[in-house]
Amino acid sequence: MKKSIEILGLPIISITEGRELGVSKSLLIDAKNGTVAAITIEDDDWYRGVKLIPYEAIIAIGEDAVTITHSENILNLEEAGDYERLLVENIRVIGTKAITKTGRIQGKVTEVFIGVGGRIEKCEITKPDGTIDAVNAEQISIFGKQVTVIDVDEEKKNSLTEQPAFEPAFQAYSEEPEPEVWTPPVQVEEQKEIEPPSVDLPKQEEEVQPTPELTLPPQEEPETTPETQAALEETMTPEPVKETIEQPVVEEPPVVEEVPVVEEPPVVEEKVSAEDKKIATMTQQAEDLKAALQKARANKQAEQKPMTSQKKQVEKAVDERRRRVLLGKHATKTITAESGTVVVEAGAEVTEEVLQRARLSNKFIELSMNVQ
Repeated sequence: MKKSIEILGLPIISITEGRELGVSKSLLIDAKNGTVAAITIEDDDWYRGVKLIPYEAIIAIGEDAVTITHSENILNLEEAGDYERLLVENIRVIGTKAITKTGRIQGKVTEVFIGVGGRIEKCEITKPDGTIDAVNAEQISIFGKQVTVIDVDEEKKNSLTEQPAFEPAFQAYSEEPEPEVWTPPVQVEEQKEIEPPSVDLPKQEEEVQPTPELTLPPQEEPETTPETQAALEETMTPEPVKETIEQPVVEEPPVVEEVPVVEEPPVVEEKVSAEDKKIATMTQQAEDLKAALQKARANKQAEQKPMTSQKKQVEKAVDERRRRVLLGKHATKTITAESGTVVVEAGAEVTEEVLQRARLSNKFIELSMNVQ
């Protein structure tokens, strides 16, 4: 059983090649299985990416070195495959908080012990008071990125005897009968009908004498004359009410213009002979073939245009680069054109005029090979 501090920093030795391949850098933890899946290494090519050794490829972990069979056992990031997920999770265990299931922090994990096959056998926990306690693998529930969950024997015993420090949610919200509140009875008195007091009225001894009836003198009716009778009839007869009857508005129907119907002349089917049909078919085929040839020619020209333009650009760029290289240099020999004209003399400086004469006489390549 090895501590992590006894593994990290050791050189990696290939026993078949007899050379050192690097130094162990960190442990790649498989939290689900509670094992060390691989050891990452650091070598001269560290800048190219992560490299690791699967734990099953390790022959032995000694006091001075970690031995493997061959350098081919070292995997890079592209060959990591299943180990890539563990690299992303990046669970270190060391440095995480050790906490129980009941939510009590026991301290911080400061060391892990590796057994056979890379299995994590136990962890060392440094408590807040500085004391160190060991927790076996059976007591570890979860290896997390920030927290390691453990089970403590004392808490298992206390959980069976002591009551929990908080009430479960289902008990806090359990339906309990509400206590009855005692209220004093209220006595309601029956309301008795109050009889009004009896009042003795004095008896009237004197008899009430009837009031005498007043008699009006007979009035004389006015004499009705024919004039007054006519005036009364005029005032009494009501004026006739003039009823206004609204006549319905009759909408005139819209005028529809008659469109003259133009009779189309009957189609006279022309009698086409078999030879005329054959000629028309051959003519149509010839036109279709001509159109296809024109289209193919246009496509070919369209494809050649960008190629020729691109070729010209490349040639122009190469020519410009050669011109910059040759300008200012001196010819090592005299170059003469086929017509006998001297392009440049030996030792003369290459100028724009010399380059122009070399292009016109096809001596540009010969000039570029004989300059310094």
